[in-house]
Amino acid sequence: MERIYESFPIADPGQTKLKMLNWVNRFSIFCFLDNHNYQSAHQTHECLMGAGAFRFLEAEAGQALEQLRSFSDLREDWLFGHFGYDLKNELEPLHSGHPDRVGFPDLFFFAPLIVCQLQAGNLVIGSLSGDPREIFNQINAMPLPGPPSCGQPVQLEESMSRAEYLLTVQKLQEHIRRGDCYEINFCQEFHASGAVLDPLQTYLQLSRASPTPFAAFYRLGERYLCCASPERYLRRQGDLLISQPMKGTWPRDNSDGSRDEANKASLLHSPKDRSENVMVVDLVRNDLSRICQEGSVAVEELYGIYSFPQVHQMISTVRGRPLPGIHWVDIIGATFPMGSMTGMPKKRVLELIEKYEKSRRGIFSGSIGYIKPGGDFDFNVIIRSIMYNRAEASLSYQVGSAITFYSEADMEYEECMIKAKAIKKVLA
Repeated sequence: MERIYESFPIADPGQTKLKMLNWVNRFSIFCFLDNHNYQSAHQTHECLMGAGAFRFLEAEAGQALEQLRSFSDLREDWLFGHFGYDLKNELEPLHSGHPDRVGFPDLFFFAPLIVCQLQAGNLVIGSLSGDPREIFNQINAMPLPGPPSCGQPVQLEESMSRAEYLLTVQKLQEHIRRGDCYEINFCQEFHASGAVLDPLQTYLQLSRASPTPFAAFYRLGERYLCCASPERYLRRQGDLLISQPMKGTWPRDNSDGSRDEANKASLLHSPKDRSENVMVVDLVRNDLSRICQEGSVAVEELYGIYSFPQVHQMISTVRGRPLPGIHWVDIIGATFPMGSMTGMPKKRVLELIEKYEKSRRGIFSGSIGYIKPGGDFDFNVIIRSIMYNRAEASLSYQVGSAITFYSEADMEYEECMIKAKAIKKVLA
């Protein structure tokens, strides 16, 4: 079965994306990825969507990557899907014993019946299941999503109190002083039972509150991910690998332009944030060196400052040339979980994360993205996200920050709350 492609001119990309969302919401499996008009030298699609599953793979940590290798080698085609954080248990002798409130598998990938690529005023539709023009007409005829209904605010519970959080940060800094680790990404969960949401409206509200370049709306049956991530995990484009670790956060001041610029300057020159960033850059360089040609791994940009609706972020860019003939699954296996959501040394901080966090991360701090025919891929870091199981009316979101020797526990807690600002606004 061959995929049939056809290109259609688009007059209003913003409205087309809304109609695509309304149309894809009928499928029980889909992945919608949105760049939200951010300009970047490493961006190719404004929007990319996979709808319906021609075939799929669901696996838990153990032999998941080997299964994915076999699954992807069966047929050269588009794949969409995710890696859950607990795939770490396959890559290192680790385990996960905390409760998981949403239930995404450790790994899921699907070959879509329909692929839609929106870029440069054109919508390219590739279909295994129908005429692309008929699909385009269906999308074009869709109404725009209506306004959100006035539902009940979600009543959230926290996995740990502020006092518990502050005490835990102190314990983590004891590990740092003893030399067990240098930096550790520590997360806390907010969750709700009995939550009744319209997932599409929730994603739209989150996107309006916090449009980001690695946003995603993802559905596996009754499990949904509404993601407003600003961070790329890893991209492959031909003989180039790009990773863009994000470490260093400063709040926006959207009411005063001069103070906002001062905040950007404060982030750029902050010794603590620069220390966090350069440590994760070193970790990424080390990971990439395992699967890249000797001498090809280099820092393209260090301490780049990028602005998003709620925060300024410090983002660096590391590149390398993969070894000739290396399988894309081996590239993931050598670099996952991403350093920005773990710390260093990676294996030890993975153990400490399991010891001190109270919830299983699940899909949070994993990655979602796509693989193109030929093996090029692009994956984000799943942060700033709402995870929702509609069948169980269970909702979760998590936030975290990097703990170092120089961290002040109160400020780390406030940083987490700033990162959760858009999510709290949507759920209220």
